[in-house]
Amino acid sequence: MPPQSQHLKGLALTSFGVLILTPDTLLIRLIGSDDWTLVFWRGALFAAFICVLMPLRYRGRTLDKIRGIGWLGLLAAVFYGLSSITFVAALSRTTVANVLIVMATTPLFAALLSRIFLGEGTTPRTWMTMAACFAGIGLLVSENLGGVSFWGDLAALAAAFCMAGLFTVIRSAGHTDLFAAYAVGGLLSAAVALIWAEPFSIPADRVGYLLIMGLIVVPVSFYFLSLGPRYLPAPEVGLLILLETILGPFWVWLVIGEQPSALALLGGTIVITALVLNSLAALREGKARPAAEIRSTQP
Repeated sequence: MPPQSQHLKGLALTSFGVLILTPDTLLIRLIGSDDWTLVFWRGALFAAFICVLMPLRYRGRTLDKIRGIGWLGLLAAVFYGLSSITFVAALSRTTVANVLIVMATTPLFAALLSRIFLGEGTTPRTWMTMAACFAGIGLLVSENLGGVSFWGDLAALAAAFCMAGLFTVIRSAGHTDLFAAYAVGGLLSAAVALIWAEPFSIPADRVGYLLIMGLIVVPVSFYFLSLGPRYLPAPEVGLLILLETILGPFWVWLVIGEQPSALALLGGTIVITALVLNSLAALREGKARPAAEIRSTQP
């Protein structure tokens, strides 16, 4: 496939994945269930989707693929499960805008973890971006010190760290197929949540929102977002994913009127601006490098 066609394919896959994901936080608000019940259904429905998809993808090799995930796959499953638990916990304690702004820093945490555990270099630009992002998050958190929202902001930070851990494990696995690990992660989060959850407490008129979230929004967006980076450079993927940080709070404001505070808007502007500038700079550097050098760094 010509490079231009590959790029367009990557844009289409990633954009579609992001757009499908943007109503996720709105659906969680509309379902209105307790944390553990939501975590249970998110994990169980996501795992069910993956388990249906695996036989279609692997034919008769599904069990071999599950057994072949190894300890890295189990670690990825744990990170995925923890990210789901902390993400839902954050949304029940603070605004959607706060959660998605904090979650936007996931690539920076991934860069830091890759430096620590994989020995990958971190550019001065990345360090400056981290400093700007943490300054923005500091503004966002400062008005919530001591309150419930403060713990929600911390839970969002934990969710971002767990997602970064998941991405770092996937990167360290190289060509090892960890797709089956996502089903294990969903089952793990569902199993933990089941201790406290009340799965059948969701009102009948909200079950539709639950099914849309668990069988369409989360798994379909995850699937397309896992395909897009094969055809796009990471900085460009990062720019597209920032659409969720903007559109997610917009849908919540439009439907249920939840508005971010002035400090959250200011902190969010700092975070998003820093991330956009970082991604644009990385894209310019990538285009400036010789083609042979770029190819030599690709897996």
